[in-house]
Order: sequence, then structure tokens, then C-alpha cells
Amino acid sequence: MDEDARFEDAARPADAPVALRALDAADVPVLSALVQDAVFPITEMRFDRKRRRLALLLNRFRWELAGRAPERVQAVLSIEDALAVRSQGLDRTDTDTVLSLLALHWHPGPDGTGRLDLVLAGDGTIAVDLEALEITLRDVTRPYRAPSGKAPDHGA
Repeated sequence: MDEDARFEDAARPADAPVALRALDAADVPVLSALVQDAVFPITEMRFDRKRRRLALLLNRFRWELAGRAPERVQAVLSIEDALAVRSQGLDRTDTDTVLSLLALHWHPGPDGTGRLDLVLAGDGTIAVDLEALEITLRDVTRPYRAPSGKAPDHGA
């Protein structure tokens, strides 16, 4: 082979589903950017205490496709090694509630432990105590046109 590898050779198609894992603090902002403005019914959030996993089925905005027609896709956000899950500013008994995820914030603790905060619109927060940082984001459906026809806008 006479050529060096090129960056373009590794490029994934724009329509390829996202499948990413965060294993350290530097990875969290990448996942946070991808889930910004994801919406999900409160009923699509499950904490499996035995498996130590918090999973959410999100309808995430496809920020990675800026400049194209606005799209959303269903994705699973899976948080492993979850020891405890707490929420603030949520009525978890109201099954009609639809939550909007704004950001993920990692707060490291001793020996690889820490807390992941899922910051929600309307001053809500879901705090997950973790034994170790392992978060997976995986698109699970084909993209669909955003119902609003436009990108989320938080104003300037």
C-alpha cells in the first residue's frame, strides 16, 4: 500500500445511528451535547436496582446534523453502575409528565465514584450516584422529522 490512511476513510455516514460510550469525565460533555433538548415521558425512565442501571428512552434532537431539516430519533441513554437515583423538582406520580433534558453534569468523587446530574428544564434534576462512570447513548430507531419543524431555541 503506497498511501497513508486518510481521515475521510473513517468517516461515518451522516445518517448512521449514534452509538457512544462515556467512560471518563472528558467524554461526558460530548454525550451531553448530543442529548441536549431530548424529551421523554417520565414513564420511559427505569431504574433496575438489581442490575444497577438507569435507562431512559429519549426522543433526542439530532444536533450532529446542523444545517439539515430538523430531525429527532429515539435513543436509549443507559447509565451503568448506578447505586442510587434521586430526583428533585419532579412529581414522579404524574405519568403524563414529559421531561426535557438540558445537560449531563459529572461530579467526580473518590476512587472513580461520583454523581451524574441530569439537568431538566423547569429546574428539575435527576441525580445518579455511580460506583464508576459508564454511560451509553445508542440510537434505536430511524430518524424522523422534528414535529415542530424547527430546532429547539433557548433564546440569546
